Amino acid sequence: MGERRSTSRFKSSLGFGIWDLKLIVRLPFIPVIEVKGTMPTADLSYPIGRFEMPATVTPDMRGRAIEDIVALPARLRDAVAGLTDAQLDTPYRPGGWTGRQVVHHVADSHMNAYVRMKVAQTENSPTITPYDEKAWAELPDMRLPIAVSLGIVDGVHARWVVLLRALKPPDFARTFQHPEYPGAPRTIEWLLQHYSWHSRHHVGHITSLRQREGW
Repeated sequence: MGERRSTSRFKSSLGFGIWDLKLIVRLPFIPVIEVKGTMPTADLSYPIGRFEMPATVTPDMRGRAIEDIVALPARLRDAVAGLTDAQLDTPYRPGGWTGRQVVHHVADSHMNAYVRMKVAQTENSPTITPYDEKAWAELPDMRLPIAVSLGIVDGVHARWVVLLRALKPPDFARTFQHPEYPGAPRTIEWLLQHYSWHSRHHVGHITSLRQREGW
């Protein structure tokens, strides 16, 4: 009787009896973790995260951004070193550009950025001409060997860095109108910070693909 009373008390407090408990502890232990919300996943489109313009830019931050512009040609060459044509023609994500397109896009984009900065330096808040980067990425020159665009990046950055290092602090506040950002004019400071990010962003597309594929 005493054993039955013990079992009954156990049932009343936990909802099952001793024999139920023995059955449970003999089962393999499989932990169940309740996760609320969605699990974070790597966004292949933004391997280093999206661009965010700092609220305040210090001289050290500006210097680091210029060094990213200095370093891009070598970083880009390192990222694609040893890749075969088949590997270069592999999209970095489903539906994304291939490594070859990324290299050619960097040349296109940074040529435009260099010219936009020169225009902003020499004109009074000029309006720049945007371009359709997705349409450009489908043009026939995007199938050229990447050496062509690596050479362009070398030359553009060699000249761009000279201009950046010659700027005085007030020059970074010079503005230009960008039709894709109608809310407010962009500044040379913004352009520098954006292309510091852009340089690392696209190198990250290639290096993260290589890491995933084991190339």
